[in-house]
Amino acid sequence: MRPRTVAWQVIAALVAGLMTISLTACSDDDEAGADGFAVGLLLPSRAVPRWEHSDKPLIAERLRQLCPGCTMEYANAENDVSRQREQMTSMITQGVRVLILDAVDNKALRSSVQEARRAGVPVVAYDRLAQGPISGYVSFDGAQVGRLQGEALLKVMSEKATGKTVVMVNGDPSSPNAAWYRRGALSVLEGKVKIGRSYDTRGWSTDNAHANMSAAIAALGPDRIGGVLAANDAIAAGVISALKNAGVRELPPITGQDADLEAVRRIIEGEQYMTVYKPFRTQAAAAAAMAVALGRGEDVREVATTTIDSPTTQDIPSVLLAPSTVTVGNIKQTLVKDGVYTIKQICSQKLRPACSQAGLSP
Repeated sequence: MRPRTVAWQVIAALVAGLMTISLTACSDDDEAGADGFAVGLLLPSRAVPRWEHSDKPLIAERLRQLCPGCTMEYANAENDVSRQREQMTSMITQGVRVLILDAVDNKALRSSVQEARRAGVPVVAYDRLAQGPISGYVSFDGAQVGRLQGEALLKVMSEKATGKTVVMVNGDPSSPNAAWYRRGALSVLEGKVKIGRSYDTRGWSTDNAHANMSAAIAALGPDRIGGVLAANDAIAAGVISALKNAGVRELPPITGQDADLEAVRRIIEGEQYMTVYKPFRTQAAAAAAMAVALGRGEDVREVATTTIDSPTTQDIPSVLLAPSTVTVGNIKQTLVKDGVYTIKQICSQKLRPACSQAGLSP
């Protein structure tokens, strides 16, 4: 992948435009009815909470705003490639005009993307860049996600003098994002720490992450693990569970990604050091804008801010957004400020003393 970077100011301007634009074609009920069409949304699994809790409702909300006459057809593949193929075929047969696809497996879905192209249905790749004739792509800078995790881990390991050995519990090997995150993290960690063990986590599964971390503990011993690069929050949950089951009382610093609510609570409790926050509302808005533009036969490059290449397709119009680090010290300035969670949602009765210490009193 070779994204052509643009200034963050340009992306900020895009975001502002996506959130405020008023499309005249949808200005009244008569025009909306004439302009309406079906958009298919295909998400990969329920293992990562964000898909159902954030992405699905945010995309649906933005589609309604941009095109009140449009409808959304939805399917979740439950991490099953064959099921997602069937879901795509079904949506194409039912007459959706455009698809938003977060592929379970970017390579395996190539033939389905080609099928959509033959049927005249453009595909917007969402979060993960599927192979084949993709018409648009919306995601975050995956290398930066890994760099943020690596930088945070180095910083806290240095402060706590926890040692120099890191265990990497990476994402699903079928996901192009997992490799992207890993490369970004290694660009920071290599030469500065020893990578004691590195594992791929099938399905981004908490259970599989638990098994991987248990293997690392058995191989290295809990006292030799100075930090854990966990690719996302579901994986971090498995890592923490394995360490606790091994009798580790003082957990090493552990990274994450996605800002899941339970991960935010773990950060407040001191079990997880950080997570990477990716503003899902902005991502959903960009995907919805691309889908509406494509459904109307408009140039999706009006929405895109850059282009990116996949192994099969060059110059895909893209929006690549910037992630940010969340630790206990900036939850209020990031997640609460952006309306992802309220302090009341985060701070259960059990967490109120820790929340108060973190400056998160209601």
